Amino acid sequence: MLRCPKTHKEIQRAGGEPHSTNNKMELMAVIRGLESLREPCDVTLHADSTYVGQGIMSWMAGWKRRGWKRKEGSKLVPVKNCELWQQLDALLQTHTIKFNHVKGHAGHTENERCDELAVQAYQKYL
Repeated sequence: MLRCPKTHKEIQRAGGEPHSTNNKMELMAVIRGLESLREPCDVTLHADSTYVGQGIMSWMAGWKRRGWKRKEGSKLVPVKNCELWQQLDALLQTHTIKFNHVKGHAGHTENERCDELAVQAYQKYL
């Protein structure tokens, strides 16, 4: 769900793909939302995904320095969902994101609506 602070216009979309993971779909949601913006924006991302939030705010800079690799013990291994993180990184060159973690299933209106949309989308693949 995307809401423009200037016009208050709201866009709701949902999607999915078979044989995917919640992490991949959470990344895709952010990517598709940012892709829908027609001009550079300051975005506040309200999400219950610590994976996406930590990735954007903490992990991505280190992954980029290490050639999109992450530490696993004493060795470096490829970042999971690397292509999606790279797409998101490219979008972050245009848009500025502030991440706001919200607790899932705790009554946050927009987060609850996003959860409803996500459930509807994945049920197509059952």
